[in-house]
Amino acid sequence: MARLGIILHGVTGRMGYNQHLVRSILAFRDQGGITLKSGEKLEIDPIIVGRNGAKMEELAKKHGIKRWSTDLDAALANPDDTIFFDAGTTLMRAELLSKALDAGKHVYCEKPISDDLQVALDLARKARGSGLKHGVVQDKLFLPGLRKLALLRDSGFFGKILSVRGEFGYWVFEGDWGVPAQRPSWNYRKGDGGGIILDMLCHWRYVLDNLFGEVKAVSCLGATHIGQRIDEQGEPYDCDTDDAAYATFELEGGAIAQINSSWAVRVRRDDLVTFQVDGTHGSAVAGLTKCWSQHRVNTPKPVWNPDQPQTIDFYKTWDEVPDTQPFDNGFKAQWEMFIRHVVEDAPWPYGLEAGAKGVQLAELGLKSWAERRWLDVPALEF
Repeated sequence: MARLGIILHGVTGRMGYNQHLVRSILAFRDQGGITLKSGEKLEIDPIIVGRNGAKMEELAKKHGIKRWSTDLDAALANPDDTIFFDAGTTLMRAELLSKALDAGKHVYCEKPISDDLQVALDLARKARGSGLKHGVVQDKLFLPGLRKLALLRDSGFFGKILSVRGEFGYWVFEGDWGVPAQRPSWNYRKGDGGGIILDMLCHWRYVLDNLFGEVKAVSCLGATHIGQRIDEQGEPYDCDTDDAAYATFELEGGAIAQINSSWAVRVRRDDLVTFQVDGTHGSAVAGLTKCWSQHRVNTPKPVWNPDQPQTIDFYKTWDEVPDTQPFDNGFKAQWEMFIRHVVEDAPWPYGLEAGAKGVQLAELGLKSWAERRWLDVPALEF
């Protein structure tokens, strides 16, 4: 059995722990490794690294992880470990990835890769010039719901795509009346890399680019709807960055996308995120796992009449797109794709260049909000 050593940094946080450590890396271990094209099994051997030794030791014992450390430099110096992964804070990410590249490690990371476009560009160019493999998480492309949208698109179901409408978000509790918040307090502090525009426009960039057309222009309005919240120590703090964003995008090919993102909205839709795609021949609505479609021959013909109750049950006029294949956890699926890219040189379209594009759109979204105007999204040079 072959072995692949992976350095995991930042896996004590919610996303790093649940999606990357437990549901991806440890899931590979529990399934006996990854079967390569040659038929050989590849053992995934992680080392978890963080500043808090007690947390590292506790996590290692809980999950039977053999290796842990508080010494990142020593971990990067170990030639037996090939990949460095980071899911820590945004503000530290570029420096850590640069250090890992200098140590000769392939790098894979969460997004955003930075809060500054020039830093992101410099990092992507460095990675490209190093000859090492590099990648950024683009998890939503691997969700069953969006994979079904891609299937509909590839089949020609939509005809010409006209528009995309996205609704993302949920109510994040303020923490002031006995219900703890579901998100960490740093999300609401600009100095810590918080803000929903920086977080979510990086996502919407790769979703739109890969599924519906390259983003060519953006208009974005941000808001700080909840001005004060309670932190992890039970203390009140002021929120000084955006907790909602209302953005419109012009896409290559002429489609228009509108995506609302909010941590101050109550959900009355099919999922925490939904995308409606309307085309000349058909429409579809997808959530995280499910997708419904309506072809033009199955489209009802409503007539506007505000004087009578609506007689059409619009939900019943849509057909669910069936599961025609098993769908693994989206993070795990992309992890396997990146590992195969490193080990077998398999195709990989999600390098740090894609991460820089996400930072670019977030930066332009913030600028659009500040200047209250549309902004073009120019092509980046790597």
